[in-house]
Amino acid sequence: MTAPTSDPTNPPTNDPIKTPGHAADTTAKAAAAPAPGTRRLTVAQALVEFLAHQYTERDGRRHRLIAACWGIFGHGNVAGIGQALLESGSAAPQAGGPPRLPYFQGRNEQAMVHAAVGFARQRDRLSAQAVTTSIGPGATNLVTGAALATVNRIPVLLLPGDVFATRPADPVLQQLEVPTAGDVSVNDALRPVSRYFDRITRPEALIPAALQAMRVLADPVETGAVTLALPQDVQAEAYDWPAEFFADRVWRVPRPAPDADALAEAVRAVRQARRPLIVAGGGVHHSEAEAALRAFAEATGIPVASTQAGKGSLAHDHPADVGGIGHTGTATADGLARRADLVIGVGTRYTDFTTASGTLFAEPEVRFVNLNIAAFDSHKLGALALVADARAGLDALREALAGHRVDAAYEAEYAAAKADWERRVDAAYAAPDPSAQPSQTQLLGALDGIVDADDIVLNAAGSLPGDLHKLWRARSRRQYHLEYGYSCMGYEIPAAIGVKMAAPDRPVWALVGDGTYLMNPTEIVTAVQEGINITLILVQNHGYASIGGLSQETGGERFGTDYRFRAADGTYTGAPLPVDLAANAASLGMRVLRASTVAELRTALAEARGAKTPTCVYVETQTSDTVPGAPPAQAWWDVPVAETATRPAALAARRAYDEHAAARRRHL
Repeated sequence: MTAPTSDPTNPPTNDPIKTPGHAADTTAKAAAAPAPGTRRLTVAQALVEFLAHQYTERDGRRHRLIAACWGIFGHGNVAGIGQALLESGSAAPQAGGPPRLPYFQGRNEQAMVHAAVGFARQRDRLSAQAVTTSIGPGATNLVTGAALATVNRIPVLLLPGDVFATRPADPVLQQLEVPTAGDVSVNDALRPVSRYFDRITRPEALIPAALQAMRVLADPVETGAVTLALPQDVQAEAYDWPAEFFADRVWRVPRPAPDADALAEAVRAVRQARRPLIVAGGGVHHSEAEAALRAFAEATGIPVASTQAGKGSLAHDHPADVGGIGHTGTATADGLARRADLVIGVGTRYTDFTTASGTLFAEPEVRFVNLNIAAFDSHKLGALALVADARAGLDALREALAGHRVDAAYEAEYAAAKADWERRVDAAYAAPDPSAQPSQTQLLGALDGIVDADDIVLNAAGSLPGDLHKLWRARSRRQYHLEYGYSCMGYEIPAAIGVKMAAPDRPVWALVGDGTYLMNPTEIVTAVQEGINITLILVQNHGYASIGGLSQETGGERFGTDYRFRAADGTYTGAPLPVDLAANAASLGMRVLRASTVAELRTALAEARGAKTPTCVYVETQTSDTVPGAPPAQAWWDVPVAETATRPAALAARRAYDEHAAARRRHL
């Protein structure tokens, strides 16, 4: 789908694109004339020009592969990439002119990666963003964001500055010295969290490295963080580049179909199954396979459970949608999973939250059919592997299963269980006293009451992901944006900016607890600066509520999880800290609406949804045991408990742990 003209990060791709002369050709008058058929540019200038001409294409629709560049400048990139972005016109693109690489200023390097990830995920991985940093701490701040991108299989291009390749002085500012290896820099910390890594120590090395980088970013199997480390002297070095390097290049994203023999075997397995269950993962969204999944479910009657990444693959009110699966799933989905004789995974990685740490799929003869574009994931759990695009694979299965449908009694069973769970959601959302302080689930109920299919709800860490997975009623594809592959505190605010850049006409809500907020609030300034009207729901519960609950269950007695003063015994059990996070958000330029009661919360949410500027709704939630909350976990999660201890809480937790762990199994 072509983005609207007003979106600077993805200009219309049906316009003719010309390759004009470059300003750098005339500014360096003392430089030698370029060889015929070449352009004389610095490495940084060449890279910026190259990126502006890269596209992906799927189903006949073309997208800018690298739609924009985030950056914080220091001595390691200011005169290289920074100068190149300025000279290319990134700061002020010319109407009707050549393709440019828009630049956005960030406040924290990790946060810039999160923004780029949010953007790429919302664009179905067909369009991504770049991030440039200086050397040293600016570069190492990228590592967490890179890990998040790679774990979640989301493309992002990282361009950290690096130490001098020519070593005129050794060491230079912010250089890590390794006595046994002269070619190591702090950027090597990015190697294990990058799907492709290269250090460009010569200008001509950029050509193969840049092409490999684009190949990996555009490949739905290989994609993740890609790092091109750029020594600061090489960035500024000039070279005669072949003109072909700057030609428009299209990276086609195919839809491979399943192997015919594997498809036939999968069809036999489905026909033989009496209690099949589909597990929809994030690959359904990445492939834009929601309609294909809906058609398959409607044709066969097979129920669909969803992972955190796959939630919203079916709308919540679709008869076949049975909600989230696993540790944070619904009783409906988990009950079906325990008795399933065939599990059809579509685009899922089967993390421990999905499988309840290997305890969920309990039927002795259960089998798995995994439809995934990545063979690595298709073969998990001893499955029959259908290595294919999710949409192509689902269409092929539906056609091959024409006329097949599960037993009507099975459909009636899960329909009744679904209706029962919906009543539990209603009870969790209910707020009979509008003058009372809201609970966290009542907050979700208030939000549920004002959103429609256009809204996007975003979260990553804390206690909210569990409540959302169980309770949220997803109305459309990409409405539910949970980063739960890396579950990174500090992701939500910058990622919301990226999502809003990718979907400027949709309301975007970032749900953030106080712990996450304190990790990374800086990009509020960016939202204000750019006029990106995200809405932040800032939930104050005075500490790490999620880990506090987990600590209680595992014998840790909530040690070190509350934001309180020290008590006389040295523990953090005194009075709550006098922190005003609402005032902090306001100090960063956000409009803040405070809500103390359910009624005030509803009013504030409605007002925020209509706002034209970045807005924060601040609410302190109550955590009293007398207030109904989300239903408890419907399946186990393996968090090892101390095998020996003296405190009664730990001893009791270990007994419970051993009982659950006995149910683990390997599916072979």
